[in-house]
Amino acid sequence: MGSKIKFAGVLAVGVIAGALTTMQLQAVARNALSPLPLEEVQQLAAVFDRVKTEYVEPVDEKKLISDAIAGMVAGLDPHSQYLDKKTFKEFRENTGGKFIGIGIEMGMEDGLVKVVSPIEGSPAFRAGLKPGDLITRIDDTPVKGMTVDQAVKRMRGEPQTKVVLTVFRKLESRTFPVTIIREEIRMQSVRAKMVEPGYGWLRVSQFQDRTVDDFVRKLEDLYKQDPNMKGLVLDLRNDPGGLLDASVALSAAFLPADVVVVTTNGQMAESRQTFKAAASDYVRRGGPDPLRRLPAAVKKIPLVVLVNEGSASASEIVAGALQDHKRAVIMGAQTFGKGSVQTIRPLPAETALKITTARYYTPLGRSIQAKGIVPDVFLDETAEGNVFAALRMREADLDKHLQGADEKKDAAREKAREEARRKLEEQIAKTKEPVKPLPEFGTPEDFPLQQALNQLRGLPVMASKTAVEQRAEANTDTTK
Repeated sequence: MGSKIKFAGVLAVGVIAGALTTMQLQAVARNALSPLPLEEVQQLAAVFDRVKTEYVEPVDEKKLISDAIAGMVAGLDPHSQYLDKKTFKEFRENTGGKFIGIGIEMGMEDGLVKVVSPIEGSPAFRAGLKPGDLITRIDDTPVKGMTVDQAVKRMRGEPQTKVVLTVFRKLESRTFPVTIIREEIRMQSVRAKMVEPGYGWLRVSQFQDRTVDDFVRKLEDLYKQDPNMKGLVLDLRNDPGGLLDASVALSAAFLPADVVVVTTNGQMAESRQTFKAAASDYVRRGGPDPLRRLPAAVKKIPLVVLVNEGSASASEIVAGALQDHKRAVIMGAQTFGKGSVQTIRPLPAETALKITTARYYTPLGRSIQAKGIVPDVFLDETAEGNVFAALRMREADLDKHLQGADEKKDAAREKAREEARRKLEEQIAKTKEPVKPLPEFGTPEDFPLQQALNQLRGLPVMASKTAVEQRAEANTDTTK
């Protein structure tokens, strides 16, 4: 509808649109290529020649070929992608959990970069940046008007180069410059703390190479603080997914040995697999099993898993496995619904193909493609109701998404999104102020977290006021 509303609550949409569950990076040697349709290849060559010789300006031949490949793959589904040299490098950085930068978890607030948390030990941490700090300028460039990606690119760079940030600290009502030297950052995809005596909170923001080791370390720390922990909240909200083997490992930490975690099914034999809660299905490169360090109590601890519309792919695998085995209570909102697996095929010239090779199924055989995991208990975002939920996109909203035989277009969901957008526009026009962002996850003001704790303590839970509508949507979107 052309709305220009921008706010923190929907920042995850761009990330989720590219959410992925990947098999391990693999190179495949083919003895023979499949036969090519000669007539269509000749047509492609003819178009290439016309563009090269007749376009108004000279064109880069290599770019033409690259764009042709990218267009071919992009026409398949939202998650298949041709990765050129630069994009492939960025992809490996994201899944590898390391990059060159200053080391902050960030969001946007009032058009400025907001420091959600400096990564412990990073240059930003050592420079004294604090949660809640607002970055108004990066070097000499104002942040206002930048997209998230633009701000990230300006803060990243070459190692041992400097960036000057202008910081506004609201609690002290002052603005000051901070000079930071970039270096290699190892991202922390796992955070944890004791939210109150006996109850822990463990958040996984993405499934990366280091996630399993970080998960084990954080969970060990919680048990050191309280060996007799009474309950744990596993927070997978806004987790866009990542590596398949990492999701299998996290599921295995809480499940009995050798039970099914997830199955995959596709055209190739290697895409038809069953992954179990066994070290052989998640330990890579012959390394030791990191889960062996966990105390036995982890298998029995009362568990709540928090999810929302931003929980996708690998996080849905975990939620689905724990739900099917009745190991945890799933609370929150219906998840994103990305039930497909992408495999990375390296190509010449340091490029790669990310291609959808399989669908995945929960232990009970449920495909959640374009549907998502339906929580056991629906929760609103706040005590007053939902603010941004109707505006968040899901897999079913993406163009060219994989469909199931029974999937139908959900006109009611589209209508609800437009109504929510209209109300927000009216509120902004009336108050002349931006919509207040949701509280940070893991804080005392985090309403879904407080309801999860009530569930663990056996206290009343304030379930969603719109549970009937959400359940009706879940039935509409069923994919078999």
